[in-house]
Amino acid sequence: MIDLNKLLDLTKLVATEVGFDFLNNRDKYSGKYNFSPDNQKEVKTKADNVLEDKIIKKILKTELSILSEESGYIKGKKNLDYLFIIDPLDGTFNFVKGLGPHAISIALWNNNTPIFGVIFNLTNGRLAWGGKNYGAYYDETNISVSDICDKNKASILTGFPVRQDLNDVDYFWKIIRQFSKVRMFGSASISLLKVAKGSADVYFEKEIMLWDVAAGLALVQGGGGSVDFKKGKFEFSLDVYASNNNLTV
Repeated sequence: MIDLNKLLDLTKLVATEVGFDFLNNRDKYSGKYNFSPDNQKEVKTKADNVLEDKIIKKILKTELSILSEESGYIKGKKNLDYLFIIDPLDGTFNFVKGLGPHAISIALWNNNTPIFGVIFNLTNGRLAWGGKNYGAYYDETNISVSDICDKNKASILTGFPVRQDLNDVDYFWKIIRQFSKVRMFGSASISLLKVAKGSADVYFEKEIMLWDVAAGLALVQGGGGSVDFKKGKFEFSLDVYASNNNLTV
């Protein structure tokens, strides 16, 4: 029998230890960046790989399978349906340019269901965690989604992922034009955290990668919100709509 509480405690510890090590040695991670040969819009830096290595070494001890942005799928020794999903540095471009929020994102899913998510905010050193059966917390403070019911008074967080076809944005505009305010932060995990704690009301993005949103979706559920996602056009991409549970698609 798998002990989910023990796995959650481990994940919180890993995210915190790796996160503070990053903050204490930030200069070591800075430097040149390049664009991925697979997608010329996607930025890569040594911080992505260094953070991932440290996280995976610790998570591998669980013997569960892992899906990580840089290394892909790593089959675990335990043949279970549980999967750790890791984004070692969500918001890489924000980090290298000093532009905005960036975070470590680690989630545990069972098949297509979020179990829990842990996000270490690398801009302020705070830890967020939660899931449908856990509630949601920012450090030790319980957080919850907003209670706004009118899209004309609500905010939506979104973005243009590197894989989204910008020649086909009719559905995108159909969704976001319903809302009073639109914001783009360049970090899906932090955007979903803002929905989970009621700072924003909806997060919507097409062709976003699973590792970008896996932890954040669990947090939104933990905060009392709803999540709607379906497979996108690319491997591991999703079309996502997460809300405070009042503002449906």
